[in-house]
Amino acid sequence: MAEAGTGFLEQLKSCIVWSWTYLWTLWFFIMLFLVYILRVPLKINDNLTTVSMFLNTLTPKFYVALTGTSSLISGLILIFEWWYFRKYGTSFIEQVSVSHLRPLLGGVDNSAPSAASAAGGDADSSRQSVSECKVWRNPLNLFRGAEYNRYTWVTGREPLTYYDMNLSAQDHQTFFTCDTDHLRPADAIMQKAWRERNPQARISAAHEALELNECATAYILLAEEEATTIVEAEKLFKQALKAGEGCYRRSQQLQHHGAQYEAQHRRDTNVLVYIKRRLAMCARKLGRTREAVKMMRDLMKEFPLLSMFNIHENLLEALLELQAYADVQAVLAKYDDISLPKSATICYTAALLKARAVSDKFSPEAASRRGLSTAEMNAVEAIHRAVEFNPHVPKYLLEMKSLILPPEHILKRGDSEAIAYAFFHLQHWKRVEGALNLLHCTWEGTFRMIPYPLEKGHLFYPYPICTETADRELLPSFHEVSVYPKKELPFFILFTAGLCSFTAMLALLTHQFPELMGVFAKAFLSTLFAPLNFVMEKVESILPSSLWHQLTRI
Repeated sequence: MAEAGTGFLEQLKSCIVWSWTYLWTLWFFIMLFLVYILRVPLKINDNLTTVSMFLNTLTPKFYVALTGTSSLISGLILIFEWWYFRKYGTSFIEQVSVSHLRPLLGGVDNSAPSAASAAGGDADSSRQSVSECKVWRNPLNLFRGAEYNRYTWVTGREPLTYYDMNLSAQDHQTFFTCDTDHLRPADAIMQKAWRERNPQARISAAHEALELNECATAYILLAEEEATTIVEAEKLFKQALKAGEGCYRRSQQLQHHGAQYEAQHRRDTNVLVYIKRRLAMCARKLGRTREAVKMMRDLMKEFPLLSMFNIHENLLEALLELQAYADVQAVLAKYDDISLPKSATICYTAALLKARAVSDKFSPEAASRRGLSTAEMNAVEAIHRAVEFNPHVPKYLLEMKSLILPPEHILKRGDSEAIAYAFFHLQHWKRVEGALNLLHCTWEGTFRMIPYPLEKGHLFYPYPICTETADRELLPSFHEVSVYPKKELPFFILFTAGLCSFTAMLALLTHQFPELMGVFAKAFLSTLFAPLNFVMEKVESILPSSLWHQLTRI
């Protein structure tokens, strides 16, 4: 019985929604016709006369107050709408209309996928969207103690957000801990240290662990957070390497004795790879670039399956510093593959190599006269490909936006990745003569190829809509996050702005020229109602007087 009642109510609601969707115009005209027929019983003419007499007795001050109040209210709405749009990227009125009014008027909620779409192709696109919005570890992240903290000491600003540091804490727990840590006192202390939020408490725990044993992860924490220079960090990482290699050799011999030993060996492998990579980065920062390249190559050869650290991006940057462009091309040939995930480093480095071949002789005036050569066309296409992948990078390379310290995590195709790339690679673009000039002349042409990037891409998937939200979490508040595509002002902001300006102008004119505005208002109203009066006169002339009399009696 209850199900039958529910079904009847649903059917009744659907009928009402259908009728409102398609027959509202007919309902409107029927209501107008009924009001006109019943104008005598309802005394509409007398009421209108009374209202017009009341309005005629009002002074211009009333209209000034009315228009001024309207201007004030619309101005307050405009200010709120603008604040809401700047903070959340959408109109409050539009959001309320879509969320609450649209379902009542029979709109379809696009956010709830059907069962068929969830089982079909839409599931693949959803998984692709989630993977594109995944936050990645920055392969070129700086040292907290030697670099990030020094920036804080000088400027008083925090370069890292809580969200970013929390993601790093999760990474450390994943890479540097395992289930058997409680069996070793030093590792048990470090397991708690990686969960600690207070930096000083983490450092104290690392020193406590070293008092018990030569703990590689304790040296890592001290190198990352306590060392105030790269030289100090390198010394601590060398001590960590000595301890880490011993643990790795022991766990390597026991890895096949059970699941616990295998998990411990996996943890020791992650620790060893992390230490060697950071040592290579220390060598690169201290000017020993060839040594850093050798260490990175050896590491990639020794652990070819550990692609999660993206060591090849560190290698590309070091090779560009050596201007070993042939070696850079060889690395790109291996990693710029359709089956591998792309990054701004890969796409823009490929564009830089293509631009290097033609940029020194490139002239936009000459190119417009004779057309682009094959090499120039290849360079422009490579730039367009890179800009489509991450459209935020060119403004940093062309120094149209100021750089900040890169975060410890990045969002691919987002502003955070653009900052991380430009921070390290701007010098390499400047070193290639004419490369930035070629980029300046051609990068905006990408947006003509993909005018609606959120709907359809050209060489990559459509641009994800989640980048702005994630980048605001990753980047500090003092940085203005780059947004792509640039959001247009919502209709309601433009409407309230126009309404506020128009009513303010009416209030001013009514105050200054009350008589003239009165004449103008009467002329405007008479012109506005002239078509309606004309239609009513025609209706009265067409309908027979006897029929009209009978209808009014009803």
